Amino acid sequence: MDSLNSLIGSVNAFVWGPPMLGMLAVTGVLLTLGLVFMPWRKVGYGFRLLFDKDAPSGQGEVKPFNALMTALSATVGTGNIAGVATAIALGGPGAIFYMWLIALFGMATKYAEAVCAVTYREVDANGKYVGGPMYYLRNGVGEFAPELGKWLGIAFAVFGAVAAFGIGNAVQVNSMGAALADSFGMPPWVTGVIVAALVGVVVIGGIQRIGEVAGKLVPAMIVLYLGAGLLILVINIAAIPDAVGLIFTHAFTPAAATGGFAGAAVAAAIRFGIARGVFSNESGLGSAAIAHAAAQTNSPVRQGLIAMLGTFIDTLVVCTITALVILTSGAWTMTGADGGGLTGAVLTSTGFDSTLTGGRYIVTVALAVFAFTTILGWSYYGERCWQYLFRERSVVIYRGLWVLAALAFANVKVDLVWNLADTLNGLMAVPNLIGLLLLAPVVFKVTREYFDKEGKRL
Repeated sequence: MDSLNSLIGSVNAFVWGPPMLGMLAVTGVLLTLGLVFMPWRKVGYGFRLLFDKDAPSGQGEVKPFNALMTALSATVGTGNIAGVATAIALGGPGAIFYMWLIALFGMATKYAEAVCAVTYREVDANGKYVGGPMYYLRNGVGEFAPELGKWLGIAFAVFGAVAAFGIGNAVQVNSMGAALADSFGMPPWVTGVIVAALVGVVVIGGIQRIGEVAGKLVPAMIVLYLGAGLLILVINIAAIPDAVGLIFTHAFTPAAATGGFAGAAVAAAIRFGIARGVFSNESGLGSAAIAHAAAQTNSPVRQGLIAMLGTFIDTLVVCTITALVILTSGAWTMTGADGGGLTGAVLTSTGFDSTLTGGRYIVTVALAVFAFTTILGWSYYGERCWQYLFRERSVVIYRGLWVLAALAFANVKVDLVWNLADTLNGLMAVPNLIGLLLLAPVVFKVTREYFDKEGKRL
């Protein structure tokens, strides 16, 4: 197992090397510039659309709000709790700066993904609206490069169907099992059995049931988690300026070893900040586009404006609260029972618990619910990729494998799970980013047309 973990770690270092980081950054920057920074300027407008009860409806499977909640259920998960902590443990406080940076430009990427998803979606043999990168690669890129679009679509579907088991299943149930074992003494295999049973009950109902469950659980848990985090920041308010200073200082200078923290170079801050940021908000992976393609809407731009809120909420709000709790509490320099520095969910739990009595239990419950909803959201993503490759009738096979995976991954070594998830995410992003760059003119065109029709400035 150690040899396999080492091998995957080597592959992972290559996959998330300068080419991938550069591709993510270039795509986000070009889309942001082409949209004249619209995603940054229209956040408030996006929220108004999200809660607009008089918004015109359209063809689709779920309400726009539930489409966003399904996407958020897949993004607000262990990346916000364990992922942020891992970024700080391996890259230092400066990693948070690069999480913010990739999220700001990732808003344009997420917007473009949803616009393309609704523009090029299809109706399957069961009469359901389906879409996502595999469809906009085949139908969009395929309009001017048929062979390229075909193979990019297949590549994304293959990577997506497999990657879902890493980012959307293994990491989630594994982190959930570790957290519940640490806080309540529950054996990981018990967690696996319970999760598998609950997931099986929900996923059999498809996107409608997933959207309904996500629409209730996700907002409630975000409010609970953020409420606890904000309370801790009020208690530690005097330490916030120093924490923010650490983030900006170590974004450009190495972080020296202190306490249980082993130190980190700027390169590590960049790598882990971007990698964990993308893992958390999924901008550039194309996954959320699969959920937004099912939205009841006739306007790609309206759904795109709602979709970009996912990145804003996930990273610029939830991840920021987690990071500031860890830094203001001083947990990032504490030492664990083994003499080494803390990392993952344990680091976040320590940050909450060291300031707020019972804080570790809030983190554990939040992580468990977030991880569960992430498993639900990603089950739909992986299922749609599988359907694209093998058609509708084979979906039941994927659902069965998904439930069994929740049982198996509850006991796998954490380092192996995180490394494997990072590698698969990187492979998944490649065809999607190529497609977004090629379809950028379409995104710019429909965006201008929408705002001209609405009588608003782009």
